[in-house]
Amino acid sequence: MPETKNITKSNPYASIVDFQRIFDEDMSSLHLLALLLTGDREMAEQCFISGLKDATKGNPVFKEWARSWARRMIILNAVRVINPRPMEGAGGLNPALLSTLSAEQQPFAAILELEAFDRFVYVMSVLERYSDQHCALFLGCSRQDIITARSRALQQTAKADLHSNVGTKVTAHEHSDSELEQLVTATSA
Repeated sequence: MPETKNITKSNPYASIVDFQRIFDEDMSSLHLLALLLTGDREMAEQCFISGLKDATKGNPVFKEWARSWARRMIILNAVRVINPRPMEGAGGLNPALLSTLSAEQQPFAAILELEAFDRFVYVMSVLERYSDQHCALFLGCSRQDIITARSRALQQTAKADLHSNVGTKVTAHEHSDSELEQLVTATSA
């Protein structure tokens, strides 16, 4: 009789331990994601904790997809908490938050100053690279709303970046001609 080998199959799905490890290892980036979306430290913390709970209790996810699934859970929780709507005018940054940003979070102040919907679109489509269709599905709006909001957000963050560069030493090798023209126009205005 042929000898049978005891073959054990490894589980292809992420376990609770896998998600706990991901949330522990990626704590800073996941918390920053939640903060950029919500614009509020307490809500960011709430989204982070809910994201961990949802990731571990949700549908099975392949281990290879667990990191992106964790980020997705943070995004979905932020959408539930904030419920951003196009052109709602809910305001951008909470002024008290700006003074509490760490040195590593300072570069994100321009994103936090965006209106809530524009901020969500910017983070989801530009930073997280979600498609316009996925953004529209998550945010419950049209693709055109996404395209318009992203354009607005890119213009506002570029303007904020230019303003932060005013007063700094400008050399030709650091900026393109069009950037130099924009800096000169911004300084003379």
